[in-house]
Order: sequence, then C-alpha cells, then structure tokens
Amino acid sequence: MNVIEFDRRKPSADDPRKLEYAGQRTAAEVFEELKHRLESQGYLPDEYFLLDSFWENGREIPKDAGIFCTTDYGASEGVYLDAYLKWYDKGHEKSVTQKFFTGKTLGENGNDLDRMFLISSAITKAFQGDHATYARYTKIGGVEEDTGGRVVHLSRQEEKVIIDALVEQRERQEQAMSQTEQLLRRMTGSITAYMDTVGQRPLRLDDYDRAVLAIRDGELGAFQTLLPNLKDRAHDLLVEAAGRPGMVGRKMTVSLLSDVDAFPEPAYRAACMKAIDIDDFEKVSFLLAEAENHVPGLSASFHGEMASQAYLEHRSITREIVKQCTDEQIAAAPPHLLEQFAADKDWRTLLKLVEKGISGGSSAWRTLHMLTYEGRDSWIAEDMLKKRMWVDTNDYDALHACVKNDAVEVCKLLLNGGMDFDQYRQWAETRPCAGHEETLQALAEHWAELKAAQEQEQAPVPQQTGGMTLG
Repeated sequence: MNVIEFDRRKPSADDPRKLEYAGQRTAAEVFEELKHRLESQGYLPDEYFLLDSFWENGREIPKDAGIFCTTDYGASEGVYLDAYLKWYDKGHEKSVTQKFFTGKTLGENGNDLDRMFLISSAITKAFQGDHATYARYTKIGGVEEDTGGRVVHLSRQEEKVIIDALVEQRERQEQAMSQTEQLLRRMTGSITAYMDTVGQRPLRLDDYDRAVLAIRDGELGAFQTLLPNLKDRAHDLLVEAAGRPGMVGRKMTVSLLSDVDAFPEPAYRAACMKAIDIDDFEKVSFLLAEAENHVPGLSASFHGEMASQAYLEHRSITREIVKQCTDEQIAAAPPHLLEQFAADKDWRTLLKLVEKGISGGSSAWRTLHMLTYEGRDSWIAEDMLKKRMWVDTNDYDALHACVKNDAVEVCKLLLNGGMDFDQYRQWAETRPCAGHEETLQALAEHWAELKAAQEQEQAPVPQQTGGMTLG
C-alpha cells in the first residue's frame, strides 16, 4: 500500500513522465486519509480519533515535517495515542513540535495498551512505509524478506470471529462478513491479495462489491478494470470514490466523470458532501466545476447550498467555493449563507457574496441584527449596503432590526436604497420600539431631506421666453 505523503506532486511541464513539487497538503486532508486507512483495517481507536484544532481551517503541513507517536495510559482512564509533527522553522531558526491528532480507547488493561501500540505502528507505516530496508539505503540483492511473521492484535470480537470461522459450518461464515473483511484486509495488505483469499472462501462478492472494496483500499487498477461493467451503479460508486481521501480517490472520481455522462442530483450532492467531509477542496472544486455538465436540470442553488453545508466544519472550503462560484450561482444561493458569515463578522467574504449578487431574503434582518448589535460591526453592514442593496425594499423587519440597535447610518442607507420610511412607520405601529426615539427622529429628518431632493428633481424647469423688447 502506498505511503501517505505530506506534499503534492504534479507532472513536470518539461517532462510529463516526471513529477515535481506542487506545494503542501492540508493537515485535515492528510488526517482524513489516515483515518480512512485505519478504519478499513479495523485499527481506529474505539473512543475517539481527533485532529488537533491547531490544524483546522485549511492549515498546511510544513515542508519537510516528520511525524512520531506516543502511547501511554491516561491520567484518569483509557489509553491515549498522540501524534506530533516536527519541523525546522527557518524563519525563527528553531525546531518546532506541534500535536497533530489524538486517539483514545476506553479500555485500560494490558491488551488495550498493546492494541494502541500496534495502532501507533500502523500510523508510522502509513507515512514511512512497511519495508525491512529503508529507502535511503541500498542493499545488494534487493530488500530483505521479513522472516519474523506478522503481529496481529485481536479484540475479543475478532477472536470470536476466527473461532466461529473454524468451528461453524461454511455456510454460516457469511454472518461474520464485517469482521472477516477487516482481518483479511489487514493480513493480506491489498485488495488483489484480499480477492485471491476470498475466492477460496464461500464469501461471494459481485463486481460492484469488488469495486467498492477497491475504492476503500485504494486499488486504482482494480477499480478501473471493473468500472466499464458497472455504469448502472455509477452514481453509488461516485459517492464512494468522492469519500476516498488522497490522490487515488481523486483519480477514481475523475475516471467516473470521464466515463459517465449523467448523474442524478441527489447522488452528485452526496458525493460533493463526502469530498467536503474529508476536507479535500481540490476534489470539491472539480466536482462543482463539472456539476452543470453531469447533472441534468441542476438546481440553480446547488453551488450555494454546498457552500452553506460546508460552513459548520469546513469554513475554509466554503470561502473557496464562494470565490469559485459565478455571479449567477451566488445570486441563487440560499440567503442564510450571508447570515452564516455575518455570525463570524467575515467582512471579505460578505463583500464577495454581495458583489456577486446574493439576496438577503428572509435572513436579512438577522444578518443586519448580528452586524449592528451594540454597534461594533455596523461598519461592515454599511460597506455591504454601499457596495450593493441586498435587502428587499419591502423588508421592514430588516429596517426595524437596525432601528432597535440604533444603527442610524445603516438605516439611512436602507432608506437611500429605496425603503419607504412612511410605510415603515405604519408597519411599526403595532410593534413598540420604545427607547429609540432619537434614532427615529434622525431617520425622519433624513427621510424629509430625501423627499425634498426627489421633489426638486421632479419639478418642471421653467421655460424661458426669448425675443427683443422695443421701447
């Protein structure tokens, strides 16, 4: 199985047969690929496995960073596995060590400790490879064979699976499919060897099952061989491939979109969400760029909905989606996307949304309330309204929210944009607004000035009569 890389490579412009450095991968993307691999092998810690918050929001792994793990009992309960990245910061001329992720198991006996050390070993192999002679050394005759056998830690469930497989009838072995599959993958190491082993057992798999396993194990060749006969299940495979981390998952996704012309929107939507969940913006970007070409009757709001759904846990991806979207796609985006970024006071993204034509819709009053509450961020609302009027001129809830926050300048901009203050006062008669009389007075004066200027513009110009007067 290929090692997980920290950097990106692309074909060289001078020689496409060679790969050249193309930047660093994000920590979240690498973490999701590792998590996927451990889960497929049955090596995921049973309590939790979490990326450290330092690496969130698209932070990249430093160049030339190394990784190491520590495993020990916890202070109160369980066994903990911590992984760290270590690199040399040339700017500050010092070595830096930063926690990468943490895993925990609730059990705290000797067997639990052994299992966590094996998980630590699996993590090290995932990033450094599993070979007897390191790549930086050359050994005459090639890499030596591993004659020490394989260390496999079995949980009680897995022990039961093996015992049942030996003592029960062959027909009943299928009931242990899940645990058997994990053990075979771990023991054989690749999808090809796994298939050879399963072929000698009564566990029968069709081509679709094999393709799914090829995706999960990252066997690109096996997947591409099976794909031509599975176009009727392409929408299911797209969802699986989109959720497969790393370069192999991207290539599988590209293969599907190259071979299949159309996908139902629900499946395509699920695929985009899978790519978002593993923090793979390169894949997300590709899927969104191809959406209109592969989804007949694609909803106009599709791209905006993807940006909104990514917001809670992958805000860096949401920002990139907004940058990538066309004006038409943002204009059709759900209005609450504006509200989401208002909660973060993200001025740049808010302006980008407004520039591209988003509507405040029914969320406009909440957006303005968050930006004008206590007056700290009213300047953001002012900038947005100066850039473009995104509030419906009949949305008196939006004006009312600003009045109650005494955001006079924001209210004036709403009136300048076409809101009718007389109509607002009629609307507000049943909505008490005590304590804001000064704001209402200032707006009444501004409204009178606007009406006077409008009347002056509309007044007819007196005609001048020419001619000569004789006396």
